[in-house]
Order: sequence, then C-alpha cells, then structure tokens
Amino acid sequence: MSDGRAWQGNVKARLYERVRERGYDSLTAFAEARPTASLVELAEELGPDDIAGVQVFSGLLAEAERRKQVTRLVRSVFVRMLSQSLPAGWPAVMDDTNRFKVAKAIGAWSAYTPETHEKRVEQARVVLRASPPPAGWRPLGPDDALLLTLLPDEEV
Repeated sequence: MSDGRAWQGNVKARLYERVRERGYDSLTAFAEARPTASLVELAEELGPDDIAGVQVFSGLLAEAERRKQVTRLVRSVFVRMLSQSLPAGWPAVMDDTNRFKVAKAIGAWSAYTPETHEKRVEQARVVLRASPPPAGWRPLGPDDALLLTLLPDEEV
C-alpha cells in the first residue's frame, strides 16, 4: 500500500467493520478461518486498498493480549510465515536455496514476535536448527503438535 490510504481515518474501526461484514465477531476468528494465509493476504481480503498486513497483526495482537493467548498468536504467525516461504513443507534437503527459505520464514516470524515472547521464540529457533522437523512438515494451524512442543500455551 504505497498510497497511504491504509493509514487514513479510523483504521481500527475500518478493520473491524470489514471483519463483521464477512460474518466474524473478531479479527482472530477471521484469521483462524484462514490459518495459512499471510498477514498481507488477510489484509488484501479485508481491503486491498486501505488495510495493511501490519494493521491486521496489530489487531490480532491486541485481541490475543486481551484473551491471554499471545503464545497461540506467535505459533499462528509461524504457520503463516512458513506456509508463505515453504508451501510444500519443511525441506528434505537443506541446500542453500532451502536454507534461505527457512531463514526467511524464521526471520519474518521473529520480526512479528512480541517482546514478551522473544526469548521463547529464540529457544524454538535453536531447537528447529538442532533438530529439524521431518521433511514435508507443514503445520496447518497454531495447534500443530510439534509447534505445541516448541511453544506450549504458557503465557509469559
């Protein structure tokens, strides 16, 4: 969104109006119905000209904080980033191309990690590097069994 319309007016009101127009009572419910869609894809569905992915994330974070489900949101963002960078799942061979794709997904995930969860995400990254998931692993939502072992539902 280079024209700046996403930042004009009451962003929050516009975001929730679009969510309700689509039959959802929360941004979280809207996003969870699309667990592998990127934040940009969610924004484009809500308003291709006046909603940005970072605004979707901000709304999701606010809802997660109110519900004390930030860890679940962090896992959800990982699923979205991994789906975007590795649509076929975790690579069987870690060549330079795949190493870059994994780094891109994990880097983007880290960038969207709230400060309260940075240490836990760093620990999860260390585990993923030391013991990579099986080839083809592709979590389809935040309740994936492996993700739950990396980041259990324990609010910090």
